[in-house]
Amino acid sequence: MSHSASSSKFYAYLSRLRWIKRWGLMRNAEPENVMEHSWEVAVIAHALALIRNEFFMGQVDANAIATAALFHDASEVLTGDLPTPIKYFSSSITTAYRQIETIACDELVSLLPDPLQAAYQALLNDEHHPESHHQIIKAADTLSAYLKCLSELRAGNLEFSITANELEQKLNDSALPEVEYFMQTFVPACALPLDGILKGLTAQVLSK
Repeated sequence: MSHSASSSKFYAYLSRLRWIKRWGLMRNAEPENVMEHSWEVAVIAHALALIRNEFFMGQVDANAIATAALFHDASEVLTGDLPTPIKYFSSSITTAYRQIETIACDELVSLLPDPLQAAYQALLNDEHHPESHHQIIKAADTLSAYLKCLSELRAGNLEFSITANELEQKLNDSALPEVEYFMQTFVPACALPLDGILKGLTAQVLSK
């Protein structure tokens, strides 16, 4: 049975997240857009959720967290990416930007067919997320930013050195054990060049 529907611009907007650049105030050796950042945050958030469940007796929904993380910056297709130093310069600016984000999310949701709006409102507006989901997505966002810094430093771009140190300290101070586990288990290899990554893999393949 087919259902007729009017045309929606929702995904036309989302597809333009690839044109929203991050780190606008800093010179980038490798530019990063919001679409690829959102994918990385979702992957990391999914991992953090699984780590919490498997190693630290958590009971969070890893799939729901990953899905919400995919949309965590969707509003930026309308607002753009506001650099962190400006976003958190004062409480009044932070509050105003949060209000703008909420309005942008509402505008995006309004583009959807009515039966889909409630589900997407829950994804786009983090006020609807359980606190545990919010914690993990925020931690994944920070980890993604830290990995970006490591990538820039590996490319010889010292523009990211101070930010890398600040993010590393923030992650080391995190009260979430899954963050510590991720930092110890996965982050060191992210600083390796391709040959360093392939070395162990090649040895495993040859041993089979």
